[in-house]
Amino acid sequence: MNEDLRVVFESRNRQSCADRALVLTAVQIPHQLVDDAGSCAIVVPAAYSAAAASELHLYDEENPPAHPITVRRVEYQDAVPGLVGYVLVVCMVAGMAGFSFFQSNWFIAGRVDGELIRNGEVWRLFTALTLHSGVKHLLSNIVFGVFFGLFAGRLLGSGIAWLAIVLAAASGNALNTLLLDASHRSIGASTAVFAALGVVAGYVWSGKLMAQDRWSNRYGPIVGGLALLMYTGTGGENTDIGAHLFGFICGFGAGLLLIRIGTIPKDTRTQLIAGATAFGLIYLSWLIALVI
Repeated sequence: MNEDLRVVFESRNRQSCADRALVLTAVQIPHQLVDDAGSCAIVVPAAYSAAAASELHLYDEENPPAHPITVRRVEYQDAVPGLVGYVLVVCMVAGMAGFSFFQSNWFIAGRVDGELIRNGEVWRLFTALTLHSGVKHLLSNIVFGVFFGLFAGRLLGSGIAWLAIVLAAASGNALNTLLLDASHRSIGASTAVFAALGVVAGYVWSGKLMAQDRWSNRYGPIVGGLALLMYTGTGGENTDIGAHLFGFICGFGAGLLLIRIGTIPKDTRTQLIAGATAFGLIYLSWLIALVI
């Protein structure tokens, strides 16, 4: 090789030099790797230095250096109070509805009724979340509600998690009612169950709580949430698929919104206020339903 040599690349990483040497080999530019104790360099004849520099510049533009992806640290919170509250509420309503407390038919008073909701009885969007057609229906929603609610509560805290779930589930019922025929009727906490799943998926995805280096990690929360929705929310003869789907969608939107709002308050007072608000919405809705 000509003795008039120019350095076109230098690095402490020999692999970086080797990769760029392959680029020069591919375009038939004569070159040589020069190693010393601490670094490696690529030298080319002076006549080829401009062409070599141009090729290496194009290579660097097409292959930007990889930056380590930092995963956002999560401080997990106490999910138990919210789970206990959820189980108590749905069981208490099931018991009182079963024994027709206050001499009322709780199912007629509280179910989703498309025509009545369109006429202004919006409290049904909340009351229907606590009604169940039987023990099997109730136990199924308790199991899945506790499962998905656990993750939501750990991420957001019991109070904020269940306030987001209740509001998202009511919104899911509203969308389902508006898009279906006015004669549509439904009951069950499953809309809230899938709202909880949506909250977790939206919050984890939007908050980038998983590594973003591969598409499977980047979109994992969405794919996983949809897979669980398809696996657990589309079976059964009487399954209200629309309510499950819209519950998930509204929950996902709530998760996105919570990320946009900023840091979730972790203090006990805020969590208590949020949890009391969620319970208050259910209580007030039933009060209106049974009094009216």
